[in-house]
Amino acid sequence: MSAGNKISQVIPPLNEDDRIQGSLDATLILMEYGDYQCPQSGQAHALIKVIQQQLGEQFCFVFRHFPQSKRSLRAAESAEAAAVQDRFWQMHDLLFEHQQHLEDHNLVEYAHNLGLEMSRFLWEMSTHVHLAKIQNDLDSGKANGAEEAPTFFIGVKHQGTKDLKTLMLAILKINRNSRL
Repeated sequence: MSAGNKISQVIPPLNEDDRIQGSLDATLILMEYGDYQCPQSGQAHALIKVIQQQLGEQFCFVFRHFPQSKRSLRAAESAEAAAVQDRFWQMHDLLFEHQQHLEDHNLVEYAHNLGLEMSRFLWEMSTHVHLAKIQNDLDSGKANGAEEAPTFFIGVKHQGTKDLKTLMLAILKINRNSRL
């Protein structure tokens, strides 16, 4: 993964299990260690959606789980169970949109609403199939200095970028506007 090699000194090394939106060839790569129950992670989720709209193909987002409670751990498990059925990002969005409703029955409802194969989802949730992946994310975060959620790592590839100043100004403008 040549793009990963170029950014490995800026953000933690990427792995094949990472949840990635966008191209690793993007100018801006943002990695978040997040928690579905954390209000600050929820605020970050909203900001990331704006950045994705504003920057389009110039932006790549990597999400890693950093659950801080049993309920957020269960939410992370449900996102990974959805990932097996190609619905990670849809579940990810639902979990952040409904942060106050992350009980097991809510997670089952979200899975049903996404059209997941329920017998598989329920089996994976009841047998905790995805705990190792989530633990790997947690361990990676801790190894890279994350102590709480959200924690971000930002990689900016400026090789060949003719207008880095404009990109950085756009990021700052998005951040400023999102706080208004």
